[in-house]
Amino acid sequence: MSEERYIVATDGACKGNPGPAGWAWVGEDGHWAAGSILEGTNNIGELLGLLRAIEDHADISHLVVQADSKYAIDTYSKWMDGHRRRGWKTSSGTPAKNVEILEQLIAARDARRAAGIPDVVLEHVRGHSGHVLNAWADERAVRASERAAEGTASAWSSLGSQEKLDVTVPPNNGR
Repeated sequence: MSEERYIVATDGACKGNPGPAGWAWVGEDGHWAAGSILEGTNNIGELLGLLRAIEDHADISHLVVQADSKYAIDTYSKWMDGHRRRGWKTSSGTPAKNVEILEQLIAARDARRAAGIPDVVLEHVRGHSGHVLNAWADERAVRASERAAEGTASAWSSLGSQEKLDVTVPPNNGR
């Protein structure tokens, strides 16, 4: 288990809402992962980016996740446990959305706790504001949603066969 602090940015994207969606995380060292789903929402993409970042860094003690989605941050830090306690209902009594992903987020968080690993630190960053890691996460999530729009549901990662990114410079948004 690594004792060092590791920063990863997450993002989600959707072509239409709902529509073909993508998720991504990009680490401060240039490692990244992204995935596409044929039908989803932007919020699903945001939550999946967060989930995959946590799962893919299960051995990092001091994991810092930066996200431009207050929804994803608040869901993880404030709402998901209450939704579960209320039988997957919101505080107003309406059915909670994205329950399957929330269950996976709770399981990932609880696995960290069971292993004696500190919980993830979440930081909000402004999207589209020059934050390089967030820009890369957005670029990867948008690309994934484009793949979903072409009919491809899959995931890619530099932890597998893909090359790391140069996160010292912003992405070329001309793709």
